[in-house]
Amino acid sequence: MAHFIPLPKLPSAKETTQAVQQHGFRLHGIPTDIVSDRGPQFTSTFWKEFCRLLGATVSLTSGFHLQSNGQSERVNQELEKALRCVASRDPLSWASRLVWVEYAHNSLTCSATGMSSFKCVYGYQPPLFSSQEGEASCPSALANTRRCRRTWARAWVALRRAVMAYSTGANRRRTAAPIYRVGQQVWLSARDLPVRVESKKLAARFLGPFVVERVISPTAVRLRLPVSMRVHPTIHVSRIKPVRVSPHTPAEPPPPAPRLLDGDPIYTVQHLLRSQRRGRGIHYLVDWEGYGPEERSWVPASRILNRTLIADFHRLHPDQLALRRGRPRDSSRPGPAPAGPARGSRPAWEDEALMSDRSEEF
Repeated sequence: MAHFIPLPKLPSAKETTQAVQQHGFRLHGIPTDIVSDRGPQFTSTFWKEFCRLLGATVSLTSGFHLQSNGQSERVNQELEKALRCVASRDPLSWASRLVWVEYAHNSLTCSATGMSSFKCVYGYQPPLFSSQEGEASCPSALANTRRCRRTWARAWVALRRAVMAYSTGANRRRTAAPIYRVGQQVWLSARDLPVRVESKKLAARFLGPFVVERVISPTAVRLRLPVSMRVHPTIHVSRIKPVRVSPHTPAEPPPPAPRLLDGDPIYTVQHLLRSQRRGRGIHYLVDWEGYGPEERSWVPASRILNRTLIADFHRLHPDQLALRRGRPRDSSRPGPAPAGPARGSRPAWEDEALMSDRSEEF
């Protein structure tokens, strides 16, 4: 069952709780679990504490997968189509039409249960408009009833057509997802990830492999992702695929382990991709040798031991930001070469950078 509530603007977390109490709790009671998307209202501390005090758990949908809360998303689409039909002549009247769209939606027979939402909740089918009109002593009341009947009929036809079209399109190419287990390696789709690559079209479509840390449900798993990715580790199964290793293909070597210099780990730099100002210094986006694009991170200039890398980078990319006398400058302007190593007592290892944490930022 759906309830459509007109609001003047995007509500805050507090306004959302008030709307839920007024239009949900008083009709259906306090829920034990609330499923929602990752909007700011539902990820706020106020909403989480509100649900905790009620004794209700918070279930957030998987990132970039609307099907996790498919019923709500589908109802939103049906609502838009119905309003487009009943309020096309007067778009400003959409709020007053919601009551009849809701009535038509909740009285529509569902193909899965064979009953309407109204009947599932209350145990009986709501009465519909009579096909025969009686005599009316008040013409305005008769006109209002006719207008309501037309609105309801148009909304019912639009919703019925939308339900059939959605079910046919969704099941056309849908296949069952494989069963995953803890410790299994999978590939992660890079379609919705903010991966920093030179060419989006030529970049790898899948990243990894990553290890399945937990199987939350048959449709969602939690992956062991690098901290630098800054992506929620709960992923829908439609965004991953299992790693299949051919017996004739040699296994990929593991990423190279760092070397230690005075107790600090040192990783080999493959390329410097970009520079930007951060605070009072310059940071460089580093592509590490032996690691995928998901491990790229911003490194301060003082941690890059081989200063030849910085000089060669600015010679090939004169439009990138560089250092001048310890301050950021535009490298396209004339000026002296970048300064030397920050630590003169340390040797400048060839193509290497000193880092205490490679996962500064993705």
